[in-house]
Amino acid sequence: MDYSQFLSMWQEIGLLIVFLFVFLYDTFAPRKAQGALSGITCVLFAVFTALGFTSCVINSPDAFEGMYQNSPAISTIKSILNIGVLIVLIQSTKWVNSDFQLIRRGEFYELLLLTLTGMYLMISAGHFLLFIIGLETASLPLCALVAFDKHRYESHEAAVKYVLTAVFSSAVMLFGLSFVYGIAGTLYYDGIAQALIIGGSTSVMLIVALAFVISGFGYKLSLVPFHLWTADVYQGAPTPVTSYLSVISKGSAAFAFLVVLWQAFGPAYPEVWEWMLYGLIIVTITVGNLFAMRQHNLKRFLAFSSVSQAGYIMLGVIGANSLSMTALMFYILVYIFSNLGAFGVIGAIENATGKVDMSDYNGLYKTNPRLAFTMMLAMFSLAGIPPFAGFFSKFFIFTGALEAGTVSMYVLVFIALLNTIISLYYYLLVVKAMFINEPEEGREAIPYFRSACSERLGMWVCTLGIIFIGLASCVYTYIFDMVGAVANMIP
Repeated sequence: MDYSQFLSMWQEIGLLIVFLFVFLYDTFAPRKAQGALSGITCVLFAVFTALGFTSCVINSPDAFEGMYQNSPAISTIKSILNIGVLIVLIQSTKWVNSDFQLIRRGEFYELLLLTLTGMYLMISAGHFLLFIIGLETASLPLCALVAFDKHRYESHEAAVKYVLTAVFSSAVMLFGLSFVYGIAGTLYYDGIAQALIIGGSTSVMLIVALAFVISGFGYKLSLVPFHLWTADVYQGAPTPVTSYLSVISKGSAAFAFLVVLWQAFGPAYPEVWEWMLYGLIIVTITVGNLFAMRQHNLKRFLAFSSVSQAGYIMLGVIGANSLSMTALMFYILVYIFSNLGAFGVIGAIENATGKVDMSDYNGLYKTNPRLAFTMMLAMFSLAGIPPFAGFFSKFFIFTGALEAGTVSMYVLVFIALLNTIISLYYYLLVVKAMFINEPEEGREAIPYFRSACSERLGMWVCTLGIIFIGLASCVYTYIFDMVGAVANMIP
């Protein structure tokens, strides 16, 4: 075995170095120095993130006979996810250093980095065996993170639901992969594609296999009808973990889903999985919007918002061209800033007052105008209101889908546009509560408080991203150039 192949996994190795440093510092540092763990972790990960972007242009060779894939696009999506993880680390500093969580501070960072390693493997996999290893490496630490607040019953309930969902989705996916192996005789993505080209791509067995594989991914992405766990887990998990689940986990699963469908099942695109995704996208966007309208708890509200957003992200998968792949990566980047901006405000208010209901936000602008302004920008961006970044991300994702030029795609994008108008209603409900509504009788408005420095820093980063990323065309151009190396992934 040529051990130099591990050098192709330079991003995983870099993340492992950060993990080991955090683990050793948490284990052996004297008690007086333990308070610096949060700052050290954030600084180390910030350096790692910066190095990742400077090295995205390096096209490292594939490793382990193609089981591990490398490309500028893969390196870029990993670096985009790193931005989100860095924001989560910054925003969670106050919570993780609270009296209830202080003793488990190191475990939080270690579990977070470990699950990110699994997501890296999912994204870089060129073989379903490595993909499943990455999937389980990402899922099991997330179960522990969801149950991290062990003094709350809701956290325990959320963890049980997430564990059962993770186990069931993995079982469904593995069952589908057993059919795939029976059809192709291999679990390499390229080998499966070649087998479908030679043997045909319309067999009943293949349709059943793809239905199970897409169902397994559907649970990870919260696609309807596989979404029922989302709201309960988002509400019960600690807010920093919820923000991580809603953005990083979803973003990595979406890109891995794109790679699997394009590379392994590309020959079956027009006959099989195009129509499967077509139906899933319509139902996911519509149901997510309808259920979001009925929510009063803001974490449940953002849970169903993320269900709807998953439908928009899937437009980047069904487009099946380099433009839609670029749009998907750009959408994930914008979604990171928009959703984490909203969760940053929710986390700051929850840490200070314990309030998470939408009615608690009535009159927030009068007492905490900066928090209200940040939340307003996040809602506008999630809704796709110009000139914020969310408008451009939706524009590009629609453009990528329309590149196919088929009538069905025009109908699909039209339905998505109608749902975008519907989503304006419930996103503006939050803005209305903060700027127009008065506190309910017998309930006081959220009093003025000063957020922690880490919380303010995280919200400032998200605000700047929401305002400037959509206007800075160089960001989209950079991603498009990285995608150019893998422009045509469908055989």
